[in-house]
Amino acid sequence: MQKLVIIPTYNEKDNIAAIIAAVFELQAGYHVLVIDDGSPDGTATIVKSLMQQYPSQLFLEERKGKLGLGTAYIHGFKWGISKGYDFIFEMDADFSHNPNDLERLYQACTTGSADVAVGSRYVPGGKTENWPLDRQLYSRGGALYTRLLTWMPVNDPTAGFVCYKRQVLEAINLDEIEFVGYAFQIEMKFVAWKLGFRIKEVPITFVDRKIGVSKMSKGIIKEGVLGVLKIQWHSLFRNYRKRVANSAG
Repeated sequence: MQKLVIIPTYNEKDNIAAIIAAVFELQAGYHVLVIDDGSPDGTATIVKSLMQQYPSQLFLEERKGKLGLGTAYIHGFKWGISKGYDFIFEMDADFSHNPNDLERLYQACTTGSADVAVGSRYVPGGKTENWPLDRQLYSRGGALYTRLLTWMPVNDPTAGFVCYKRQVLEAINLDEIEFVGYAFQIEMKFVAWKLGFRIKEVPITFVDRKIGVSKMSKGIIKEGVLGVLKIQWHSLFRNYRKRVANSAG
């Protein structure tokens, strides 16, 4: 029952060594896959140096150019499936997601009967810290907007701290996942839900990054707004389940 944590990076040299160390300090059998999109600040070089310290636990995939969060995770999902991992996690590099919560997500998928465990800001016990007002409005408004349009029973559909059982990712036709930014997280949860998998939200405290620059942009927000409409529109067609399901899964 191997556990893989996927951490996408772009210019995270100030955070990457510490976040990797924090995961391994849990001593809970986690492996880490860093997917770096050609960070000019040398993030990949730092990871390579750490691979000598953790030769059987730490892995690096380098891509040329900033190709988007969604494509990074899809790359990581395929890599993890090919290596036989049973539980595959999404986590940010900037400590907005607390590595100590990895075990809570894992337990939700083992003893809590979930197929997908979501680290949620918007269920009882969940919260955000150090967020400016505009960020809170975008996030909460986006969550409400998504629920109203898709009817998906997830309070924090844009959450990026997630544990997937292997069977979920194998069942999804990952090549049909369309979005790369804000809407990617929504689309993945929506497809898993439409395919009948159980999603459970685990309360977490999301802390705004203290080091580095946020990757949020107007383009990402726009993708989220229009993407939700497109996701729901496509789901109304008869062949939707057939298209997003992996026939080989």
